[in-house]
Amino acid sequence: MIPRELRFPDQHLRGRRYPEPPHPYRTEFQRDRDRIVHARAFRRLEGKTQVFGERLSDHFRNRLTHTIEVAQIARSVAVSLSLNEDFTEALALAHDIGHPPFAHSGEEELDRRMRPFGDRFDHNLHALHIVERFEQRYARFPGLNLTFEVREGMVKHSRDIERGDIPEFDEFLPGLRPPLEGQLIDLADEIAYNSADLDDAYSAGFFSLDEIAAGVPHYGELLEEIRQRFPTAEEGLQFQEVLRRLINLLVSGFIEGTREALRTSGAASVQEVRQHPTRLASLTAESREADSGLKRFLLQRVYTAPPLIQEREQATGTIGSLFEFFLTNPGELPEPHRLRLVELPLHRVVCDYIAGMTDNFCRNTARRLLG
Repeated sequence: MIPRELRFPDQHLRGRRYPEPPHPYRTEFQRDRDRIVHARAFRRLEGKTQVFGERLSDHFRNRLTHTIEVAQIARSVAVSLSLNEDFTEALALAHDIGHPPFAHSGEEELDRRMRPFGDRFDHNLHALHIVERFEQRYARFPGLNLTFEVREGMVKHSRDIERGDIPEFDEFLPGLRPPLEGQLIDLADEIAYNSADLDDAYSAGFFSLDEIAAGVPHYGELLEEIRQRFPTAEEGLQFQEVLRRLINLLVSGFIEGTREALRTSGAASVQEVRQHPTRLASLTAESREADSGLKRFLLQRVYTAPPLIQEREQATGTIGSLFEFFLTNPGELPEPHRLRLVELPLHRVVCDYIAGMTDNFCRNTARRLLG
C-alpha cells in the first residue's frame, strides 16, 4: 500500500497570492479546477491543433479533447495510488493551457522569433502568465488567483527547474521535485497523446494493423488475441479493441511502476518525495518498452508524414508573417495589447497576442492583414 502521507493534504496549502476565505463546500483544489474550466484560455483549446489539424478532418483530437483524456488517465492513476484526485485533476486540466496555435510547430516558431531579442517562448511560462495576469474575472485581483501548488505544478509538470532557469519560476521551489500529483501529469500526457495519435493516424489511413504490430512491442500479442476472439469483426473494430488493451497496459504499468518506485525510494511523506533526487512517477519495464516503441513508430510513420509536414510549414509561415507584421505595425494590435506596451517590449506583447490565438483566428487574422 502507498502511505497515506504521500497524498498532498488540503490543509497544508501554501495559499493563494491574494488571500480568500474558504468555500463552504468546495476544497481549494476543486475551486482551482473550476476556475481553470471557466477560463477563456481553456475554452480556446478547442480551436488549437493537437497533431492533426481540422482541415484534414473534424474527427481528430484537438488540444481540448486531448486535455480531457489526460485528466481521465491522471485521475485514474491518482485514485489507484490514493493521491489527491482534485489536485491531480486541476493540474491535468491546466497542463496545456499555455500552448499557442498549431501545436508544437507554433511553439517552436514563436520561440525562434523571440530568440533575436534575447527572449524566448515557453508554453509553461505563458500558462503562468495566463492564470496570473491575462484572465480577468475578479474585481479584487488579477488572474485566477490559483493556489501556489497548482501554479507550481503548471511550471514543473514536464520538467524539474533550477534557480535561474527562468527567473519567474524561482518562487516555485527550484531544485525540489513537485508532489506526486504533479509528477503524474507528464506520463499521463504521454500515454494520452501516444495512444490518441495512433488512433487518429490509423483513422487517416497512415498504416495497417499488421504494420503497427511489426513496429510496436506487445501490440502483436494484443492483436492476435483480438483476432482470435473477434475473427469476423471489421478491422476498425479490431483496432479499437487492441487500442483499449494497449492503453490499459500502459496505465496499469504506470500505476505499478510508480508503486514500485515509491517502495524502493522509501519516501514516506510529501517532503521526502520533494527531496528525492529523481521523480518517482514511473512505468514498469514492460510498459516502458511499449511506450518507447509506440513513440518510435509514430515518429517514423506519422509525425514525418508529408501531409503533416505541409501543415507545419504553412503554420510556421503564418505565425512568422504575423509576428513580423505586428513588429512593424503595432497600431494594428487590439487595444488591450497596445496598452501593455507601456510596461512590456513590443516583441513580448506580439508573442503573447499570437500565442493566445486559435488556429482559425490566426489564419483569418493573417488573411485580413496580409492578404
